[in-house]
This record gives sequence, structure tokens and C-alpha cells, in this order.
Amino acid sequence: MTARLTPKRPEPRKSDSGGETTRAALRLWLRLLSTTNLIEQRVRSGLREQFNSTLPRFDLLAQLDHAPQGLTMGELSRRMMVTSGNVTGLAARLIREGLVERRVDAADRRSATLRLTAAGRRTFGQMAPVHAGWIAKMFEGLDAGERDRLAALLAQVKQSLGSNENTQGRME
Repeated sequence: MTARLTPKRPEPRKSDSGGETTRAALRLWLRLLSTTNLIEQRVRSGLREQFNSTLPRFDLLAQLDHAPQGLTMGELSRRMMVTSGNVTGLAARLIREGLVERRVDAADRRSATLRLTAAGRRTFGQMAPVHAGWIAKMFEGLDAGERDRLAALLAQVKQSLGSNENTQGRME
């Protein structure tokens, strides 16, 4: 009996927009997007149900918790990857609720930093461990080695994205 030889398909060129490499990249992107959306949806739901809060509020409190010296509106905007307008409205509400305080720079009265108040630290202190538990539960299907490999691969993707941008911020 002779073995039937099947011709080997040539590897698609990376620049081939209809090639298998491109289709695989699109599938991977969709998988990342749908996974991110599922995680975000669960976190938003948990914050709303357990703390009557929103993800942007949690994010702003988390940023201030990690910067006890305070952050300017511009720094918050960059760290949260949202516009200054979004941060301004959210910060104003948190200031009215007594969770955040605004301190004007004595040397430059146009500049101010935001900091957590004692009530803000307590509120975030209640939310943070619960949030961390939700995230841990969502990844419990992976063992420690798998989580480490996934984190390393995602770090490579992030680094690759940074190196593929030209000066206008568009992909080459």
C-alpha cells in the first residue's frame, strides 16, 4: 500500500490580507475583545449591585488610592485613558459626596490635586478586596503557570503595538 501524498499548502505571506495569518489574527482580536467585554460587564454589574457604584468611580478612587500624594486632573485623565471632561464631572460628584478633596497648589493657584478623603479611603477599602475577588474568580480556570504565560503573551502584544505605531499614531 502506498501513502497518498498531499501537497503542502504554502505558508501565507504576512502581507496577504486574505491569508490564514490575517484570519487567525482577526479571530484572536475578537476573542480578546469578547473576553474583555465579558469581564468588564461582570465588574460593572458587581459594582452596581454590591456598592451602588460605577466602574469609572471605582477607577478614579483606585487611581487616587495608588497616589496618596494626589493627582492632577490631567494625570487622572491620562491614567484612566479618558478625557479631562469625563474626569472633571466625576471628580466633582466625588468631591460633593466627601470621598475626594481638591487641594489648590499654593505656588500655582491654577493647579490642583485630588486626593482621597478618609471616607474615600474607607469606601475604596471596602470595594477593592471584593473587586479583586471577582477578578480572581474569573481567572480561576487557569492555573498559575497559565496565568503567567497569558500575562507574558499579552505584555508582548502590548509592546508590539507600541513599536508598530508611526508618529501619527496609526499602524504602518
